[in-house]
Amino acid sequence: MIFSEQWIREWVNPSLSTQALVDQLTMAGLEVDAVNAVASEFSGVIVAEVLKVEEHPDADKLRVCEVSDGKQHHQVVCGAPNVRAGMRVPYAQVGAQLSAAADGKVFKIRQAKLRGLESNGMLCSAEELGLAESSDGLLELAEDAPIGTDVREFLSLNDHSLELDLTPNRGDCLGIIGVAREIGLLNALTPTVPNIEAVPAGIDSTFPVTISAPDACPRYLGRVVREVDVLAPTPMWMAERLRRSGIRCIDPIVDITNYVLLELGQPMHAFDLASLQGGIDVRLAKQDEKLTLLDGKEVSLTPDVLVIADGSGPLAMAGVMGGENSGVTTNTKDVFLECAFFAPLAIAGRARRYGLHTDASHRYERGVDFEIQARAMERATSLLIEIAGGSAGPVVETLGNLPECPEITLSFAKLSKFLGMEIPVEEVEAILTRLGARVLNLDYAGITVQAPSFRFDLSLDVDLIEEVARVYGYNRLPKTKSLSRNSLGTRTETRAELPRLKDRLVALGYQEVITYSFVEPGLLEMVNPGVEATPLQNPISAEMSVMRTSLWPGLLSTLRYNANRQQERVRIFETGQVFLKRDGALMQPPCLGGLVYGPLHQESWSNLKKSVDFFDIKGDIESLLNLTRNEIDYSFEKASHPALHSGQSAALLLNGQQIGLVGALDPALQRKLDISNRVYLFEIDLNSLQHARIPKVSELSKFPEVNRDLAIVIDKEVSAQQILSAVRDCAGDCLVDLRIFDVYQGDAVEKSKKSIALGLTLQHPSRTLGDEDINGIINSCVKELQTQFNAKLRN
Repeated sequence: MIFSEQWIREWVNPSLSTQALVDQLTMAGLEVDAVNAVASEFSGVIVAEVLKVEEHPDADKLRVCEVSDGKQHHQVVCGAPNVRAGMRVPYAQVGAQLSAAADGKVFKIRQAKLRGLESNGMLCSAEELGLAESSDGLLELAEDAPIGTDVREFLSLNDHSLELDLTPNRGDCLGIIGVAREIGLLNALTPTVPNIEAVPAGIDSTFPVTISAPDACPRYLGRVVREVDVLAPTPMWMAERLRRSGIRCIDPIVDITNYVLLELGQPMHAFDLASLQGGIDVRLAKQDEKLTLLDGKEVSLTPDVLVIADGSGPLAMAGVMGGENSGVTTNTKDVFLECAFFAPLAIAGRARRYGLHTDASHRYERGVDFEIQARAMERATSLLIEIAGGSAGPVVETLGNLPECPEITLSFAKLSKFLGMEIPVEEVEAILTRLGARVLNLDYAGITVQAPSFRFDLSLDVDLIEEVARVYGYNRLPKTKSLSRNSLGTRTETRAELPRLKDRLVALGYQEVITYSFVEPGLLEMVNPGVEATPLQNPISAEMSVMRTSLWPGLLSTLRYNANRQQERVRIFETGQVFLKRDGALMQPPCLGGLVYGPLHQESWSNLKKSVDFFDIKGDIESLLNLTRNEIDYSFEKASHPALHSGQSAALLLNGQQIGLVGALDPALQRKLDISNRVYLFEIDLNSLQHARIPKVSELSKFPEVNRDLAIVIDKEVSAQQILSAVRDCAGDCLVDLRIFDVYQGDAVEKSKKSIALGLTLQHPSRTLGDEDINGIINSCVKELQTQFNAKLRN
């Protein structure tokens, strides 16, 4: 919601500065995202009248103008195509200061010569005053604009546009009336609501209305207005208020409905009466009915979409957008104004389904005051007749099943318990009354109120407690200990807790990211091809239209975003659910995914400029496995995946069952994603990763350790995991440590072979190992390696 500060202060004007008002709204839950000046900084610009316009003798596109500032006449050379005698325009006098739109630098207007003719000052466009991003000609002011008046004062440009970031439950603040109510509530002021008087019917014309979906459309008002001038100019005051609220002017009828939308939060629509047939019927669409919308897009409707129809078929998608064939055009003479209340659930999701998002759908989805339609209709009619002329018929109102405002009882004891303090009963009553609630009963125990029609989010006593706390001021509430009894939770030692896994990754230099669960279908197909993804029925956008089957698309998108901003070293991880279809059901297993990219270490004089490789990310995973005290049950083996490099990928196994993948991103996919350096990824089933062993305590041996090295020549296809497993099984309980400390492939061994050097540490818990014991273990290991892998001792 964007609104003008001056406009809101006409309704309610607390003794607060702009910044103080912004802070107050933000603290009350209506976060102010931006505060922007409505015009650029300029001075010395006044209202002037163009008295005479002549062609420049030496330039086809320039004109020589005689301009009056109310005291004297000035010659100004101007290139605007719309300059004409009699118009009133902003005139920057010699000495005036303007800000350049591009960089905000201030420049001073000086007397100059253009193609040999003297020019004293400059006639200004809206763009040059910072009132528009672009403009085709001079800013034309009202015919009665007082000559010589400062333009900033005349147009009230010492103003700000405030942008609110509203939560979905505060649809009541999507209009000036709602924001004014909120400011009045916070400052104990009563807003000055504009006097909206009923416009008496000047003609008898009506158009019949029927509601066939009374639950979806509880109230519908219609009114015929004849002989309107759709070419009439929108008044400057209205155009400026619309502009400061982020809405551009189109024509007086559309501008008026937009103005009422901003002022009262009530969407409205105008039909060309001549295009309507029979009567209006508010109904659900028929299967595959077609409707061409105002933006020219044709949609195929489904039976759960509410439409405004006549005898010829759908005219508009109710609460979303009107149809092209019944819209107001430059030839329109008679209009049918509609003003309705649609149930939020009947509108929610319909716009997004068709790739739309409109001001009307944004409000209807959150809930519009179901008692304001009559006022909105009178307001729009009054403005329409004032600006575009015409005569109005009587208002036709048709009712469906209107909702009821809930009655809520709030216990003062519960209020005190939740807030940690007692708030005087009189103050609680005053807050709820200013909130718009009607007090039904008040006694020593509590208060019963009826929620206002514009607050769909008030239905329980805790809702009122939240409102009282918000208005009273969160910063005024005392700091108290927990008001509820908390029992200590249990923690099993057979599970590695997620916070410990995250802490370990952070200690390894990773940063946690949170990405959307819905991703772009093309990227998901590249990363995880062949896995069926679940499409969203109402996606936010085409780029986020399917549920992820892997965490990698989100991680890769995050990498690309950072790499495009010169981040050369990236370490990120994410935990979250993936969504997989199995046996007709949607499974949502939690996973842990990670990505590394760039140099192994931060740039430093003491660090080698080494890029990360496969074994670095594998080492990070092994560090996680250490937390489970269960490393022996986990193993790695060579594996393949379409998104990973065929020679640098492995599967993580738990007791022989695959639970994850790790590897380098496939180079072809890397090029498609326009990533310059090698990327390494892993993804592990979180439930399996958290499986841990109970710690076991054993007495430390008092006897010495014995170290023996063993070098073997073995086929290069045999994995390190296979070698280590065979040695562990054969060495028995005396083996306390085993590691590979050297791998050699070169001229000294056959091309199909490799040399592996193993380091064994042996220790007996109750005696010193003799040479006979040690040689027996070593010989047994060598024999096992020979039997399984045809290994040979290296000389």
